[in-house]
Formats: sequence, C-alpha cells, structure tokens
Amino acid sequence: MDYRMTDDQRAIRAAIMELCQKFPPSYWRERDARGGFPEDFYRAVAEGGWLGIAMPQEFGGSGLGITEAAVMMQAIGECGGGLSACSAIHMNIFGLSPVVAFGTQEQKRRMLTPLIRGETKACFAVTEPTTGLNTTKLKTRAVRKGDTYYISGQKVWISTAQVADHMLIIARTTPEEECRNPTDGLSLFYTRLDRDHVQIREIDKMGRKAIDSNELFIENLPVPAADLIGEEGKGFRHILFGMNAERVLVSAECVGIGRYAVQRAAAYANERVVFDRPIGQNQGIQHPLARAWMQLEAANHMMFQAATQYDRKEPCGIEANSAKLLASEAAFFACERAILTHGGFGYAKEFDVERLLREVMILRIAPVSTELILSNVAEKQLGLPRSY
Repeated sequence: MDYRMTDDQRAIRAAIMELCQKFPPSYWRERDARGGFPEDFYRAVAEGGWLGIAMPQEFGGSGLGITEAAVMMQAIGECGGGLSACSAIHMNIFGLSPVVAFGTQEQKRRMLTPLIRGETKACFAVTEPTTGLNTTKLKTRAVRKGDTYYISGQKVWISTAQVADHMLIIARTTPEEECRNPTDGLSLFYTRLDRDHVQIREIDKMGRKAIDSNELFIENLPVPAADLIGEEGKGFRHILFGMNAERVLVSAECVGIGRYAVQRAAAYANERVVFDRPIGQNQGIQHPLARAWMQLEAANHMMFQAATQYDRKEPCGIEANSAKLLASEAAFFACERAILTHGGFGYAKEFDVERLLREVMILRIAPVSTELILSNVAEKQLGLPRSY
C-alpha cells in the first residue's frame, strides 16, 4: 500500500511547519526550565483552526481523518518542540472521539464546538493509583441520585488538569461483582472540572515540565446525567474508540520527534571536526544514525497503516498498538544517538537533544506499556494464551 502523502496532506504539513517556526527550540527550552502551559502556542494552533482537524464540520471542525491529524502532529514533533509541543494540543485532537461516536447531537454541539475553538481545555481522567493499566478494576465510583451522578475517587497522571476546565472521566456505576463481564459497569462522562470537589496536585517529574501531570482527589463531584456519554455501563467500550486514535497520534509524534533528533545529530556530525575530519565521516557515527532513520521510517509505515484502517472504520487495535511500540522505541533510540553523537555537548541543555530524550521516555511507558502491547499482540494476533 502506498503511504505517500497527498497534496492536501503535504499542504497541512507545510502550514504546520510554518506555524511552528514562530516557536523555535529556544522557546521550548525556556518552557522546560520555567514550566507553565505554552498558552501562546496553544492559542496560535487554535486560531489557525487546527484543533478541530479531525472533528465534524457541522460543529466547527475540518472533518478530516486521523490520518490528517497524524500528519499534523508529526509535523509539530518534527519542529523541535518535542513532546511538550505535541502534548499541549494532543487531547483536543483525539480526546473527544467518544463524544463524536456516541454522543447525542446536543452533546456534540455543547462539548465539541468550544473545544475546537480553543475556548475550553480538557483533560482525560482514566488512570488510577492502584489499578494502573487494569482499567476494569477502577475504583472511582459514580452514584446516580435523580438527574445527577456523584463521582468520588482518585486519578493519577492526568495531563493538563492545572489548566483544564473540563474532563473526560470514566467511573464505575455498577459494582464489578454485579456485572457479567468485568468490562461492564463502567460509564464515561464529559463534565466540568469543578475545583470545589476536585483537588489537583501537580507531580514533579523527569521531563515535559511545560505540560503538567497531576493527581486528582475527587469528592462527591456532581455530574449532570446529561454529561453521560453513550450508554451507562458501556464506558469501557466507548473509550476504546478514542484509544486507538490516541495510539496513532502518539506514534506520529514519536516519528516526528525522532526525525528532528536525527536531523540535529546529522547536522552536528557534519560540522564537528575531530582528528582533522568531520565526525560524520566515521562509520561509528554514520551507522547508528542510519539505523535510527530506518527504524523511524518503518514505524511511520505502520502508523499510516493503522491510521488508514481507523479512518475506514476497520479494526485497527493490533496495528495502532504495534505502531505505538515501534515508534516509541525508534524515537528513543534516535534521541539517545543524537546525544551520543554530540558527545559531552549532548548533555548540555543549549543543544536541546537531552530534552528530547527526557520527554520521549514518557512514551515508552504511556499511554500503554511496551509489555502490555506485546502481550496483546501475542494473544490477539498469534493466538497464544492470555498472560494477564
């Protein structure tokens, strides 16, 4: 299958590259040092109309596919902003896919349009401190009383909660022991992040300081029944729809970040002279960078395969997860080699490559671990016994 970009996709890439030139690596280096959400970058993307690239036109979006969104996110990653730049708008692009798929017309108008315009920001509240990736064991509860649900529990590693005013949250509405299937009884809500009922604590972490990660302590958060997305008890199935889109976008971001790292390393290798010759003339420098390029391009093909299947509404879980694993490992290798190519200077912040490695490490862990992907492919694709 031919995954070369169409003229329209190349135009998207060129426009995003031009926009990102206003936010050079020095901008992201400062954000990494000082922290604080990159509001001006976010605003520039919103004003360009890009937040709704994969959202329906009738609600203010562009009506394009996840493939086009992946082209966009890859271009952002390739411009030196690293995962901080991508994460600043990541949730807006894919996060409300379950609303698009399962929401009512009223919900779509009320929820999608402000997000597309950049008038609201949202966070995605799934992970909990004691359950990790075992989503069926979530302990956060939502109890209905009349036309209101009351949610209590804890969430962790919730990005952008410091600046978000809404959240997409999954909670158990029926105790697991009363469900025939452990994936039943979980419900999905998109609701206001009311700080009178939600305590938010930022987590000090290794990288991506511009994008906050948080613990959420939720106590009797009132949620109107009108904020329930889809059918009560079917929330696990609903979030899977958005998760495949997320895997595709994360893969695209990884490829973009890795490409930038390889470009920086190759440029440095051509300029740096040791023993009267550029270090790029040495095969010890050449071969790892060539291998990094190959791994990134191979992952890119898997990403486009998954994106194509997603946009055709075909099953794509295996492909999307495989793309995420291949792209995150390729990006990590590329960023590591970029540091090693720079030698001691690679450890210096002013050369930017150390920042890329710290940030891309996140995607070796989240949104799903390498080990769980391998177990899933072994079971679903190879027919081996379930191991978890």
